[in-house]
Amino acid sequence: MSIQGPLEKMLTDGNDPVAYQLPVGDDVLPLNELIGQGLALDFLHQISCCHCRAISRKSYGGGYCYPCFKKLAQCDLCVVSPDRCHYHLGTCREPEWGEAFCMQEHLVYLANSSGPKVGITRRGGEQQRWRDQGASQAVAIVGAATRHLSGVVEVMLRRYVTDRTEWRRLVSTDSPQVDLMGLRDELQAQLPELPEGTRWLDGEAVTVIRYPIMRYGKVARLTLTPEQDRIEGLLLGIKGQFLLFDHGVFNVRQHRSYHVRAETIAAPIEGDPQLEMF
Repeated sequence: MSIQGPLEKMLTDGNDPVAYQLPVGDDVLPLNELIGQGLALDFLHQISCCHCRAISRKSYGGGYCYPCFKKLAQCDLCVVSPDRCHYHLGTCREPEWGEAFCMQEHLVYLANSSGPKVGITRRGGEQQRWRDQGASQAVAIVGAATRHLSGVVEVMLRRYVTDRTEWRRLVSTDSPQVDLMGLRDELQAQLPELPEGTRWLDGEAVTVIRYPIMRYGKVARLTLTPEQDRIEGLLLGIKGQFLLFDHGVFNVRQHRSYHVRAETIAAPIEGDPQLEMF
């Protein structure tokens, strides 16, 4: 099977295990059934902006051309650092977009990816967010009226728990189980009073997520460039937005808007390996 077009981040569904699809142009490639087989990705030496579709020499901000990267509110610094939101100052580049994206209820959560971390997401999108991060456990702990307020709380909690994921650890091993509810109680003891418009959540259950991984391979970053325009190998598993090959890992999200050809290759692993869902 071979499909080609601009690459988008993988689509996910379910948690036991996560089912993955790779969008390439107008087609999608089911990936779980390809684990244990060969997969090749060819860079077609073209990048098109994910917003305006203009051809771009480089990808900026995860898939945009430079003009869109400079003008769109969704590319502003406050998207990745919502505590810096300036909507209330009247300086948002696109107020209507801000209303739809930021002025909605958000959640602050704890997740276990490469270890315990804190993060934020819009309510209703938490399952997708946790799968994209490769979390094996996650739970919402604080509700916030806006994205800005969730970012403020996240900054407060960062004094006690990181907001980073160690990608090398994520793609090379299973993170030991963490008592997220115990950690939540410790954080609430440290911060019993939260800003107005936010609240500690009670009764939230910890979500457990398993990923389709046969085994882990070599920890090396695989990147498509004009000079290195083909990645080919045995697909051992999928975790977060990473394809785990035998000789390295490929971050799909970092290659959004790259035009590629994705092609399956008949290259099964010797013997009859049993697929385990970690």
